[in-house]
Amino acid sequence: MTSLLATVVTGMVIDENDQFYFVQKEGQTLALAKEEGPHQIGESVKGFVYPDMKQRLRMTTKEVSASLTSFGWGRVTEVRKDLGVFLDTGLPDKEVVVSLDILPEIKELWPKKGDQLYVRYQVDKKDRLWALPAFQEDFQKMAGPAYDNMQNQTLRAIVYRLKMTGTFVYLPDNNMLGFIHPNERYSEPRLGQELEVRVIGYRAVDRTLNLSLKPRSFEMLENDAQMILTYLESNGGFMTLNDKSSPEDIKATFGISKGQFKKALGGLMKAGKIKQDAFGTETI
Repeated sequence: MTSLLATVVTGMVIDENDQFYFVQKEGQTLALAKEEGPHQIGESVKGFVYPDMKQRLRMTTKEVSASLTSFGWGRVTEVRKDLGVFLDTGLPDKEVVVSLDILPEIKELWPKKGDQLYVRYQVDKKDRLWALPAFQEDFQKMAGPAYDNMQNQTLRAIVYRLKMTGTFVYLPDNNMLGFIHPNERYSEPRLGQELEVRVIGYRAVDRTLNLSLKPRSFEMLENDAQMILTYLESNGGFMTLNDKSSPEDIKATFGISKGQFKKALGGLMKAGKIKQDAFGTETI
């Protein structure tokens, strides 16, 4: 089509119709939507060149963060298992595709609608515009250092890399990087997913944060205690389990360890919610 694709150029307005101005550059005619602002025939206009959804040459004067060499955020609008994921990167009448060839092999870890990816553009030999997600080194160049005083802070994170060793995330509100070990999550997050994470440590070697998706220990106790109360209420206020019950019976009923169960019972008894004896546990 043209070597102008995915570059910023300055051309001259040579014609117009009801919807578009037509800008000429190096013998190519680029359509510029009138809704972006008024122009005059003969005026010079600077904008970003791209093919729209119908592969027509377009120009936009809107600010474009992504290019062939720079990265910008795109939001997932559609997922096609046979092609990849479609992103809205701010280009009018254009969604850019991240090919399935560079997405995770496990499709459950693909981004979903609404997720975000940090991408740059690539033009193939057929003049098609694709989006390429940023690599680890690109995030390292962008992000600033974390600090060793953020313990237990709750932060917003976006997943940008999936590895067997864990999940790598970018903290957009802090411009920092973090890592979630598999032991600090219940399931593997997907690429591009936004998470709420908790700071559990600091890596001095690269000034990044160790993060967790699991609640604090006291929050886990509250959750376990509430689960036990709900179970008691649904069973007439009594259950045969108590702190002497076997770990297997406790696990089968509540899915938690005996240690967690005993801590939750202790908290409920201290709060005056339950009492227990040799026969079991009941509400007060």
